[in-house]
Amino acid sequence: MSLSRRQVTLAALAAVPFRPGGRKDRTLYIVGDSTAAQKYSTEAPETGWGMALPFFLRKGVKVANHAVNGRSSKSFVDEGRLDAILAAIRPGDFLLIQFAHNDEKTADPTRYTEPWSTYQDYLRLYVDGARGRGARPVLATPVERRRFDADGNALPTHGDYPAAMRALAQEERVALLDIEALSLALWQRLGVEETKVYFNWTDTEQDNTHFNPPGAIAVARLVARELLRSRVLAPRDVVRLRDDIPTSWITWPEATDASVL
Repeated sequence: MSLSRRQVTLAALAAVPFRPGGRKDRTLYIVGDSTAAQKYSTEAPETGWGMALPFFLRKGVKVANHAVNGRSSKSFVDEGRLDAILAAIRPGDFLLIQFAHNDEKTADPTRYTEPWSTYQDYLRLYVDGARGRGARPVLATPVERRRFDADGNALPTHGDYPAAMRALAQEERVALLDIEALSLALWQRLGVEETKVYFNWTDTEQDNTHFNPPGAIAVARLVARELLRSRVLAPRDVVRLRDDIPTSWITWPEATDASVL
């Protein structure tokens, strides 16, 4: 059986241990949607899990959170946001990729992707772009929404997108953080009422997609554990996995014109 050039390259990459090129400090770039994104004072208490991830990483692993509200794997690329990251990312850095919430919007052609074709095609742009610059791509299945059936069973809401990402990760030999499965199990364990403590439920809003500080911290803990389990990060890179993280550590800066673009 003959192998394509791409298969040979992937096999070679998989056989080489990942090393940061002697750098002590590395950056973990996050690309994704509003569930991960930085929130600002006008949006509090809504909190993206990317805001809490630094609490679980040592100082030598810096987080650059480029996730943006409302973006899909397609619109993020089409707006030039991936190009900007690839211009800055360096060998030894990481590109953590979480999309699907907005890829699912079938009525919006600027964002919609089909799970087994265009979604995977766009994800490959991130994977290949990171690898082409000596950085390590990491795929993360989308965090689950809060949805239960009448019997109190937590329900998956992302259709084929998580399965499509898992298949792509296997095909491309990319580390996979299965946040969809882990968050679904967490919501099931917490139950219908307790999960309200983790989502952006306020006196005026019942939001079953976005998190408040406890929810962002809980999901960030899942991400950190997966980064360790998948050997993307070494044990020395991850901290506080068993510690209670005070919600007072979460802060919402004032938005600037540049920060909301």
